[in-house]
Amino acid sequence: MNTKNIVIALIVIVLVAAGGYFAYTKYGIAPTDGTPATTEDTVQAQDVTVGTGAEATPNTIVSLLYVGRLADGTVFDSSEAHNNEPLRFQLGAPGIIPGFQIGVNGMREGGERRIAIPPTLGYGDQDVTDPTTGAIVVPANSTLVFDVKLLKVEAAPVGTTTPQTQ
Repeated sequence: MNTKNIVIALIVIVLVAAGGYFAYTKYGIAPTDGTPATTEDTVQAQDVTVGTGAEATPNTIVSLLYVGRLADGTVFDSSEAHNNEPLRFQLGAPGIIPGFQIGVNGMREGGERRIAIPPTLGYGDQDVTDPTTGAIVVPANSTLVFDVKLLKVEAAPVGTTTPQTQ
């Protein structure tokens, strides 16, 4: 190789490196305000089966079967523990942890979804205890994993809206 080819190769390498650095700093996935990227407040959901029926949207009444697990796989609650009675609630109404509602929103009847909920959108820094035994069922700061199957979506009765839509 002669000197001319070496110089051209070095210039190409420097230009590629500079372009890569520019692209990374301008279009990288990290936030530009200096804070690290985090999934602390993000519900993660993956459809196992995409349903074909009505869509669960805020204010609709949903009925579903579920299994709730801790991150280590320990089951802490399920529809099966309640005689296979579907859980029925109005999407967006108080009484169900926010992460669960976020995860169910957008599902369609017949769909199955796995939902991972961070502690901030679950039970937070509070232990959940069994009311009869006092035993800890869900430790504080637990990530929760739910497998859900959406059975039915119904319109809410007239005059019942969630606080977010009033």
